[in-house]
Amino acid sequence: MIEDRRAYSDQRFGELIDALANAAKTCEAKACVYATGSFGRREASQYSDVDLFIVSLCDQPGKEQKGRLSKLDEILLKADLIRATRKLGFPDFSKGGDYLQHHPANRLIEATGDRNDDATNTFTARLLLLLESKPLVGAGVHGQVIDDVIAKYWREFPEHNDSFMPAYLANDILRFWRTLCLNYEASTHEQTVEDRAKRKIKNYKLKHSRLLTCYSAILYLLYVYSIDGTVTVEVAKSMVSLNPTQRLQWLATKLQGSETADDIFAILKGYERFLDVTSSPEEDLIARFLDNREAHQLRSEQSEFGDLVYKLLLSVGRDSKFYRRLVV
Repeated sequence: MIEDRRAYSDQRFGELIDALANAAKTCEAKACVYATGSFGRREASQYSDVDLFIVSLCDQPGKEQKGRLSKLDEILLKADLIRATRKLGFPDFSKGGDYLQHHPANRLIEATGDRNDDATNTFTARLLLLLESKPLVGAGVHGQVIDDVIAKYWREFPEHNDSFMPAYLANDILRFWRTLCLNYEASTHEQTVEDRAKRKIKNYKLKHSRLLTCYSAILYLLYVYSIDGTVTVEVAKSMVSLNPTQRLQWLATKLQGSETADDIFAILKGYERFLDVTSSPEEDLIARFLDNREAHQLRSEQSEFGDLVYKLLLSVGRDSKFYRRLVV
């Protein structure tokens, strides 16, 4: 199932890249467009939409600098993205394109730790860039921005190269996970029966795909630190280059033959079940979650999935100073 989803995602993503020749010219040496969500994780189905961010390089330092992509070029780029996705039969961008945002790279980087990071959506754009992004246009710029973001989080590495703990990034990942959970809780209000079913679906996805996006990265960094006593920039780049399920597969090879590796395979099996359940049109998903018996079973499965991830964290992080920093 996971490999099939990767193959399908790559095929559809390739079709989209081919349809964006004009967009590539608009972005050349100036900007990139990267996908997050199911296409960023390489696990899309035929019902998946495309979640995109635009980031442009800046000519001068400072978070107030404008990106190289002009306002007119931004409009042309967004128009190309809309035309291409419609031509290829992708669902329209959610919320009327409100989330199809353009961020100058300096703002994305310099906002790290800033009190306005959440309000400007740079927090979400930056974390998803590292945790589940795949370049659609401007792969070279995408790689450059990733390098610059990692350098910001690893700025103290030169002074602690033999014992560097990536607490800065880990804290932001945990903050991102908890923000997602808070946003879910904040959406509670008086609803119709169908709205409540949609809410259950959102929670089901949160407790699988979003959870794995965040904690696969934590597990990767935690394992490397427990083995090497430090985490280098190169390790961070390797982690970012993998999607969430690949990170777990990488970890399983490192722990091959152990009980912990068996736990990882159990997590991946549970995730395949999640992918199978969600490979349906929304109306079918709503019907499943309106069935109390099936909804109860699916809630039990998402709880078991979280328990397995927690068990894996304990196993990988036991006796690690980094793990202690994650908890307290």
